[in-house]
Amino acid sequence: MITSAELRRRFLDYFIQRGHEAVPSSSLVPGNDPTLLFTNAGMVQFKDVFLGQDQRPYNRATTAQRCVRAGGKHNDLENVGYTARHHTFFEMLGNFSFGDYFKREAIAFAWGFLTADLGLPAEKLWVTVYESDDEAADIWLKDIGVDPSRFTRLGDKPGGRPFESDNFWTMGDTGPCGPCTEIFYDHGPEVAGGPPGSPEEDGDRYIEIWNLVFMQYDRNREGVMTPLPKPSVDTGMGLERLAAVLQGVHSNYEIDLFRHLMEAAAKLAGMTETDNPSLRVIADHIRSCSFLIADGVLPSNEGRGYVLRRIIRRAARHGHRLGLRDPFFHRLVAPLVDEMGEAYPELAAAQNRIEKVLEQEEERFAETLEKGLKLLEDAVADLGGAMLSGELIFRLYDTYGFPVDLTADIAREQGFALDMDGFEKAMDAQREKSRDASRFGADYGQQAQIDAHTEFSGYVRAEDQAEVVALLRDGAPVERLAEGESGGVVLDRTPFYAESGGQVGDTGALRAEGVEFAVEDTRKRGSAFVHVGRVASGELRVGDRVEARIDAARRQAIVLNHSATHLMHEALRRVLGDHVEQKGSLVTPERLRFDFAHFAPVSAAELREVERLVNAQIRENLDASADEMSLDEARKTGAKALFGEKYGDRVRVLRIGFSTELCGGTHVRRVGDIGLFKIVSESGVAAGVRRIEAITGENALNYLESVDERLDAIAGLLKTGRDGLDDKLRQLLERQRTLEKALDEAQRTLAAQAGDELVQRAVEVDGIAVLATRLDGVDPKALRETVDRLKDQLGRAAVVLATVGADGKVSIVAGVTKAETARVRAGDLVNSVATQVGGKGGGRPDMAQAGGNDPSGLDAALAAVPAWVETQLKAVTS
Repeated sequence: MITSAELRRRFLDYFIQRGHEAVPSSSLVPGNDPTLLFTNAGMVQFKDVFLGQDQRPYNRATTAQRCVRAGGKHNDLENVGYTARHHTFFEMLGNFSFGDYFKREAIAFAWGFLTADLGLPAEKLWVTVYESDDEAADIWLKDIGVDPSRFTRLGDKPGGRPFESDNFWTMGDTGPCGPCTEIFYDHGPEVAGGPPGSPEEDGDRYIEIWNLVFMQYDRNREGVMTPLPKPSVDTGMGLERLAAVLQGVHSNYEIDLFRHLMEAAAKLAGMTETDNPSLRVIADHIRSCSFLIADGVLPSNEGRGYVLRRIIRRAARHGHRLGLRDPFFHRLVAPLVDEMGEAYPELAAAQNRIEKVLEQEEERFAETLEKGLKLLEDAVADLGGAMLSGELIFRLYDTYGFPVDLTADIAREQGFALDMDGFEKAMDAQREKSRDASRFGADYGQQAQIDAHTEFSGYVRAEDQAEVVALLRDGAPVERLAEGESGGVVLDRTPFYAESGGQVGDTGALRAEGVEFAVEDTRKRGSAFVHVGRVASGELRVGDRVEARIDAARRQAIVLNHSATHLMHEALRRVLGDHVEQKGSLVTPERLRFDFAHFAPVSAAELREVERLVNAQIRENLDASADEMSLDEARKTGAKALFGEKYGDRVRVLRIGFSTELCGGTHVRRVGDIGLFKIVSESGVAAGVRRIEAITGENALNYLESVDERLDAIAGLLKTGRDGLDDKLRQLLERQRTLEKALDEAQRTLAAQAGDELVQRAVEVDGIAVLATRLDGVDPKALRETVDRLKDQLGRAAVVLATVGADGKVSIVAGVTKAETARVRAGDLVNSVATQVGGKGGGRPDMAQAGGNDPSGLDAALAAVPAWVETQLKAVTS
């Protein structure tokens, strides 16, 4: 039997021997196509080549491309686990010609690989071509010799547009397009279904295994087809489908790759039987999740990260169905690496990171899964009809983080429909609330419509001469601003940087004879810069000439922090890994704030290493440079694009130390200008997103001076020098632990003595000794030990002890001997007291504890315990 790994190797070797360049699989995150959520076909990485926008040193290529279809237009998620061939992740085997060979060679290559190399019998294959593609038909029928009875021409879909056919491929409404020829495998008459093009074609007997696309035309907006000067070939064959054929199985989930993953998942669940849809879901999902994380995607609430989160949660839910209550999904990464790590080394390299991300996300979801499932089960039990309400679907989504497709999964299993119209209405209502909450007042930088362009001169100048081209008051254009009035000023040119890319806007002043405008912020509106502030003196008019001067000291402080941000970004990637990606930033004169993708807190040692790398760059004091170039040229330099930025055709590439990024901000001339870099905090701000705050230059020096002062003050309090601080602290901590231990022992002794006296205070209620009293001056731990001792001494007993701490908080412990828990439960007993002192609690039937914040009612609550026990006993016996 040929394995999936062998099939992958044989395919690539076959085309390498025929002059094709073996090109590694590209990332699942498309690098050159913002219209795609994920790479979903082998041709995605060659799209620019087919469009003539990229040149490669080869004109023939072959790939085994990893693909995901789980979001957007191409979304197979809901079918995964319920059909034989739907997957979120699959491998596309392909061969490509960029203006080299065409139909004759492509068809011969495909037929030769299937029949000669793999040995598939010709009588098991069926071929289709586009209805009017006589050239391809002649090649198949005359050159290859395909049996005409196993050959079909497929035309346009009934009622559809011209060239709208399964056998005609388009890149879009316009652009490269052309006919296809497809090869199907016949699983035999024992499987239901008819050949392609027949009314029964939706059955499973004939399965498409290879699609050969002939890019032959360029279609314009009017639909006119013009032959391409260099027609090309793009083919795609599903590795999993072909492996199923070669391994003699009908379902993709029965091939070796899936079988091994399903066996690993079954072992975790303590199962021996692997024919289970939940195992199929888990085996599929571990592939897509692992490869997405390896390619830098992290769980989040939007975009690619949200799709990843949905897939992880779907897998976790199916694990829950199999009885897996603890995080398990991450434990399948190692078996996956065993299966696919050789073909995809990047998967093996990222194994530890993948496992950490999956474990954290599963733990996070486990906190809400039980509650959400209970809510859903209760709703289903009370359901009067056969449909889940839209309000419930929305509550599961909004409160418990249940993706709708997860709810649909559960509904499908239990035979219920979903009220999606009701869900959409609830979603619309939420969106309207969000819109209402985000409506703000006038904003000079955002509301005013300004037909003006401001030339920015601030890269090289701190002051400039300019003309006032527009004035704004309360967001509306005006001709003048009088003394004392606030507003916005638009100049034809300015040295003021407008807030962008995380860097705050400049402040300063605009001056003319007898006039001064204090600039408090600078913002962008299209290509215009709006200087926001107040007329300090005189009157400012449209057409006035002014001297624009920024606050140079403030700008310099911003520049230091911004340049350090770039160095820190690169240092983080080197210390933590290439998955680090900027998720937001803020650069002010005081400090820099940097949010980035990472799956765990950054350790103190890692932070120190980041600091060391950045400060080493500062000491090297290399020149910084910024060059303007086309976006394509910038990509070729390896420059990183920043999160949330939109770039035009021309971009600025900043090279500073070991960092190269696209950035339109202002920066130092030499790296040494930064002076000193110091991280002051690291924290988490969202799932998979960490935040670092840092300072530079004089602020960093001031910070270190303040640390020195605090160390000196602490050393003075401890009556030692700085060098002896750690030893002195260790001595004090050890002494404190010794004293706490002694105090603990004393409290337990006192509690034990008090307990012996308390035995005499117990009252008998229907054969049970009931004791409820205060025991002040005892900590909760000693309180629990005393309750246990009293239970032993009293025999059949219910005991409640309480204490009031120095902070006024009430601690209550209740204990019931095990033989009596059928009649009196400690949790109910402790709550009978806690509810009267502003608290609540719980625990085991024989031991429970509670807290409260109103000690004024404690004595009365304890006095009422015997009566409560008596009532409880009567209720049980009645």
